[in-house]
Amino acid sequence: MSADNEIVDNKAHIRHQLDFANAEWIASTDDPDEPGVEIAFVDGYIGMRNGAEPEGPVLVFTPEEWDAFVAGAKDGEFDEP
Repeated sequence: MSADNEIVDNKAHIRHQLDFANAEWIASTDDPDEPGVEIAFVDGYIGMRNGAEPEGPVLVFTPEEWDAFVAGAKDGEFDEP
């Protein structure tokens, strides 16, 4: 967040340049009935998409954001109560 508590998109300058069309997507599961999420690495960024909707939006993470996300997942931050 910036000093005035606004969220700053630090990827705005690169987002339109990232091309995930030919990326090698890695699935979170081998079960075709439960596609889960998929990730891909492009130009130093990490993309994540819904494996059930591969033509849908791609969330883009910096390596630092990805590390924080993975650490939170390992720590149970996203577990249901």
